[in-house]
Amino acid sequence: EIHIKEPIEKEVNPRLLPGELLLCEASTVYKYIQEDGSNRGTYGKLVCTNFKIAFLDDDSASDDNEPQFKNKIVGENDITLQCVDQIYGVYDEKKKLLTGQLRKYPEKLIIYCKDLRVFHFCLRYTKEEEVKRIVSGIVHHSQTPKLLKRLFLFSYASAAPNNTDGRNQTVMFDTFEDWRDELERTKGNVKYKAVTTNEGYRVSEKLPLYFVVPICISDESILKYEGRGIPIWCWSCHNGAALLKMSAFPKEQDDITSQMQKAFLDGIYKTISKPPYELLKMEDLSSSLPSLQDIQTAYTRFKQLFLIDNSTDFWATDVKWFSLLESTNWLEIIRRVLKKAIEVAECLERQRTNVLLIEESATDLCCVISTLVQVMMDSYSRTKSGFQSLIQKEWVIGGHGFLDRCNHLHKSDKEEAPVFLLLLNCVWQLVQQYPPAFEFTETYLTVLSDSLYVPIFSTFFFNSQHQKDTNMSGESLQTQSGPFRFLTVWDWSAQFDPKAQAFLNNPLYAEKPKPDKSQRKTTRFKHQRQLSLPLTQTKPSTKRGFFREETDHLIKNILGKRIGKFINSSDEPPNSFREFYDSWRSKPVDYHGLLLPRIDGPEIKVWAQRYLRWIPEAQLHGGGTIATAAKILDLIEEVQSLQVKMDEEHSQAISGDVHSVPMLRNSARLSSLFPFALLQRQSIKPALPTSTWKDLEDEDDLVKRDDEFVDLSGDMS
Repeated sequence: EIHIKEPIEKEVNPRLLPGELLLCEASTVYKYIQEDGSNRGTYGKLVCTNFKIAFLDDDSASDDNEPQFKNKIVGENDITLQCVDQIYGVYDEKKKLLTGQLRKYPEKLIIYCKDLRVFHFCLRYTKEEEVKRIVSGIVHHSQTPKLLKRLFLFSYASAAPNNTDGRNQTVMFDTFEDWRDELERTKGNVKYKAVTTNEGYRVSEKLPLYFVVPICISDESILKYEGRGIPIWCWSCHNGAALLKMSAFPKEQDDITSQMQKAFLDGIYKTISKPPYELLKMEDLSSSLPSLQDIQTAYTRFKQLFLIDNSTDFWATDVKWFSLLESTNWLEIIRRVLKKAIEVAECLERQRTNVLLIEESATDLCCVISTLVQVMMDSYSRTKSGFQSLIQKEWVIGGHGFLDRCNHLHKSDKEEAPVFLLLLNCVWQLVQQYPPAFEFTETYLTVLSDSLYVPIFSTFFFNSQHQKDTNMSGESLQTQSGPFRFLTVWDWSAQFDPKAQAFLNNPLYAEKPKPDKSQRKTTRFKHQRQLSLPLTQTKPSTKRGFFREETDHLIKNILGKRIGKFINSSDEPPNSFREFYDSWRSKPVDYHGLLLPRIDGPEIKVWAQRYLRWIPEAQLHGGGTIATAAKILDLIEEVQSLQVKMDEEHSQAISGDVHSVPMLRNSARLSSLFPFALLQRQSIKPALPTSTWKDLEDEDDLVKRDDEFVDLSGDMS
């Protein structure tokens, strides 16, 4: 039974952005706090605009409880229309997927989000007319196909006051000079040239305006097949070997056409296989990596593990966690992609061979592999501005179809595939294995993944540079006419104030000019590398589950992080690969040199922060990486204030802008859900007989059981 509070006395109105319009609203909506099935929650108003769905309660009006990591654009109870994954209605305790026209309206609304939040709204106490309006409004605006120009991106760009283009040292790669500078930076300008052949998109609308090809390739060759069959330069290694990509010719062709194309390709290969070019190795990614359909299927299964309705569901799935996780195949796909990137790095680094990545459009898996190879081999790509420039180069200008792959317009589910999310998952593996090598944090990667669904920035809302350019012209409310001025996602000040931005930067980044420090760190981290969980195969367990020898160690890693079950590699790497890999592993890590991910089964983990951050049951109270980060930021702040005091004594001229680090007092009270959620309630265990818990805590029994949960919260505190 739910006690209905008095209606809110003061009217709470949504904060609207420039160009944002209120479309429909409903009062007396009850939002559940999902916990133990007790139906506790809060009353408020549910609204839908042309940008978001928002829930407003009396707390929305006060700024007292603002989190330290507040997003200026999307609030705690806001869901952008692009972030809505699926909407369910509850009719007589039965869940039904809502799409299109509705004949009957539900008493409860469940919204599953692409950032894995789950919202439950009870509509029992809302007026019938308002229920009809809000439910049909939400379903229509978030689930039905729409035109590109109907995206909020355009409404915002035309209404917002002169948007500043905060590039923040990020190279955008939309000018000829940017490509020339990149060639110079990587010393690739001896054998490769930036070309203007595609100006006015006369070669192809899929290619960027400017790109780089081998010097010996003529304009005629580029024009012949609309850029297909042309090796396009991605990056040059310090030893001169280069990473190239190429869009392949369609497989289904008549004999005469395919013979002509084969002759054309043979000519190209001959030209770039002789000096001054290195030997060429071709890597057909469509045959050696999972298909986009496989990636989409795996991720769809994987995300279901985290879209949890309540505490009971959490504990029910937890008992079979490892079996469920392995059956999704998501971690195995991450492992295969990382392994392919290591193979490419080995060709470039050790064999000094040029590598040509081939894919039908060269805008999906080519982007993933070329980005990973550069992150592993070029320390500049591990800085914040370097990584952002790399995403611009390989993905945004490189022509990855964000609009189709993220299905922002709900046009076709067939085109949808989380390719960019796959990349971020792979980069996260490297970030958590070698934290000092990266200038950015896992929080940065999480926020970047969330920005995929914020249609204020143009970065992730077009399929190609051509599509963006042709949609730039429009009526602006400010200047009457002229091109739209879109924001770029790399201007982090649009989303976060300086205190919140501090969480995006790694305070323990091993900067280049301090060699002594990095050597000391290396010794410390070398020991940690040897603690990788062994893949013992001498005593396999009779049932699925862990090997007895690893149980104790592995369990300590599970709590909160829930790392993957052992995945034995079915495709053993070739000897040269293994030799290269083992040889690199035997040396101390150079955080500014080559960086290879550890890819043996248990090393590939679930990105805990992104996937578990909304699940209170999975948190570590006062624990997790954030506890360390909070202490470090406290220390940095203390050191800075001491430095100011010293400066004051030595000189009157002191700098006022010192406090760029957030105040984090009582960091022991933070949980591993921070900074996305503040300290949450204690997790409630399901009502299992005490004897069952006693059995589950017995280590010897664990091997005989089927992937069951062990509560070690006492050990971890």
